[in-house]
Amino acid sequence: MHPGPARASLPAAIRHAIAAHARAEYPNEACGIIAGTATAAAGGAATRWHATRNRAASPLRYEIDQDDLLRVVLAIDDAGEVIWGIVHSHVRSPARPSPTDVGLAFYPDALYLLVSLSSDEADPVTGAESVRAWRIVDGQVFEVALAIA
Repeated sequence: MHPGPARASLPAAIRHAIAAHARAEYPNEACGIIAGTATAAAGGAATRWHATRNRAASPLRYEIDQDDLLRVVLAIDDAGEVIWGIVHSHVRSPARPSPTDVGLAFYPDALYLLVSLSSDEADPVTGAESVRAWRIVDGQVFEVALAIA
C-alpha cells in the first residue's frame, strides 16, 4: 500500500536549481535538501532549495557534507520549516533509488528526489533532465508523481 502522497508539486524554480546543481557537480553526484511548510507525507509544500556538498565526491554515491547538513537543518528549523525532500543525482543511471539509496533513506516522511543526467532519461522534446520523486519507507520504494508548477 502506497504511504502517500500519490502526487506532489515542485516549483519550477526549485526544479531548475536542482538540475543546474546536478550539472555543475558532474561528474560526481550532487546533493541537497528541499525545505517545506510540512513534510510531503503531510501534504506540505516545497518552499526552498539548499544545495549541499557531496562529501563522498563520487560519481557512484553521495553523502551530504556534515557541516552543510547542520547549517541547512538549523536554517530550516529557524524558518519554522521542515525537511520536505532529499535530493541527489545519478550521473549515468535512471532517476530511481538504487539499493544503496534505499539503505541510506533515514527520513521516511520526506520525499527523495532523484535527477538523472543520463541522456537516455532526458525528456525527448525538451532535453531536460529526468527528475522523479519517491517515498522510501521501511525499505520499500513508492513513486510520487511530480508536478512542476
